[in-house]
Amino acid sequence: MSYARVLCVGLRGVDGQVVEVEADLSQGLPAVVLTGLPDAALNEARDRVRAAVTNSGEAWPNRRITVNLLPAALPKHGSAFDLAIAAALLAGAGDLPLDALDGVVVLGELGLDGAVRSVRGVLPMVAAAARAGLTRVIVPLENAREATVVPGVTVSAVDSLRRFVAFVRDREPLLEPPPLDETPPPSGPDLADVAGQQMGRYGLEVAAAGGHHMALIGAPGAGKTMLAERLPSILPELDDEAALEVTALQSVAGVLPRDGRLIRRPPFQAPHHTASAAALVGGGSNVVRPGALSLAHRGVLFLDEAAEIPSASLQALRQPLETGRVVLARARGTTEFPARVQLVLAANPCPCANPAGDQYCVCSPVVRRRYLSKLSGPLLDRIDIRLNLAPLSAAQLTTATAPATSSAEIAKRVAKARGAAAQRWSAGGGWRVNAEVPGPVLRRAPWRLPLADTTDLRASLDKGLLSARGFDRVLRLAWTISDLDGRERPARAEVNEAIQLRMGDNRG
Repeated sequence: MSYARVLCVGLRGVDGQVVEVEADLSQGLPAVVLTGLPDAALNEARDRVRAAVTNSGEAWPNRRITVNLLPAALPKHGSAFDLAIAAALLAGAGDLPLDALDGVVVLGELGLDGAVRSVRGVLPMVAAAARAGLTRVIVPLENAREATVVPGVTVSAVDSLRRFVAFVRDREPLLEPPPLDETPPPSGPDLADVAGQQMGRYGLEVAAAGGHHMALIGAPGAGKTMLAERLPSILPELDDEAALEVTALQSVAGVLPRDGRLIRRPPFQAPHHTASAAALVGGGSNVVRPGALSLAHRGVLFLDEAAEIPSASLQALRQPLETGRVVLARARGTTEFPARVQLVLAANPCPCANPAGDQYCVCSPVVRRRYLSKLSGPLLDRIDIRLNLAPLSAAQLTTATAPATSSAEIAKRVAKARGAAAQRWSAGGGWRVNAEVPGPVLRRAPWRLPLADTTDLRASLDKGLLSARGFDRVLRLAWTISDLDGRERPARAEVNEAIQLRMGDNRG
């Protein structure tokens, strides 16, 4: 036999497609030709596979070998094809029967010594195989745990090419995936640790209940970072669909924890304020990787010292915040990553950032305006909640008072409000939270609010204090406040409170 075919999976972003690895051995000068749009790492598989085969005790076929990756028009990248290439060329040489690999997806990188090493993106690869109707996969031992989270797929693990060949040739058993670690992950920081800042705590609760973006402006030490870091602690756990999306993104980025469990807690990303646009939204020339924005999908992206972040990086967030997706166009194609996040911005009110607050500030009004103007109007227009946090007093830090409300208690209220919103919107577009509801839906029957309840809101729009986008975002905030209060619909009081949260007319 001079031809063989083995199944593998290629990735474009987090979307996988089954790839057929073909090997044809013919007469001619010994050589290995790789076709099917491989990248540099995949082209180097020729040398890795040759060394792995010979060091595993197998004979290298001294013939002209053509390896083709179908579909040929799909760009292929990475080293996950190594094991499938080795299996195909050994089978093409007549050294391996392929009956054991019928309908089986084979993934893994080969070391020069024949060891099968872990690769990135195994979870979305296995999920793509399952969608294609393939129910058996062979993966590296280090990736076996994450592969088992895909339902309906039988996962076998392998640690060396020698063991893999013994399985195919002699039906020797492969390794079983290690059991999942059932130890619950450690709990995160608690809102009970935050002193004072009642308005900040309330704004955080509203943001969590409705999925709203927020900005925290205040002097150093006011509690901006503490509040932002505790937002995930009051968010509900991710459902199965969201957990698979988040875990797949972590797998593609190569940052998935080794325990291999589905990520149930909303992720939290806090990149440094010197981060580039590519670090935030993702990038790369040949292999496009997700940035912090996508790694925070279904969770929180916290940008501390936002006024110090390069303007180009901040402006790159505008479109993904509207669409919930990052679209990266490159010469070899377009890659999409999901990016539905809650954005939290934190900034000092001025360059001097005097801890005592505005009364001791040495910055002129022009300097203060210029500093905060780094947060552009179009970006701030996408922020639902803007809070001005006052400095803490000595009494707030030292006076013994009753413990503040814990994250667990607030999380219950948030879950109840989200449940009410999900039930209300389930018959429409199936939106999860109020922040996802399109503005036209809120301005049409049956959800349009009475004119008497939106008097101040319409006046703010006519005076130019709000944009049309801001008008819709105030409506979404009003519905969230209403859900937290247990009301069926927001009234004028909830709308006016939403206006205050939106325009930063508050002190906490």
